[in-house]
Amino acid sequence: MSYETILYEVDDAILTITLNRPDKLNAFTTQMLSELIDAFDRADHDDAVKVVIVTGAGRAFCAGADLSAGAATFDRAARPDRPQVPLGLTVSRI
Repeated sequence: MSYETILYEVDDAILTITLNRPDKLNAFTTQMLSELIDAFDRADHDDAVKVVIVTGAGRAFCAGADLSAGAATFDRAARPDRPQVPLGLTVSRI
């Protein structure tokens, strides 16, 4: 997976993951969530990684959730980037 919102750098057994949206104070998005999950899974499978550091580019670590979608930010049905889940079912990773 290539990353657009984070940086993934390994040096001397230390993985540094950098939230990389400094123009938005690294506000958290669903894309960033997917990339972080992939990065942690990748690190978990890499025996050369002994330490993980998570940091933010620019002047802020993370401003919180990116609310630029307005009222649709937390409305799953209104978000094209979120899969629809039938009522009563839960989403889990295998």
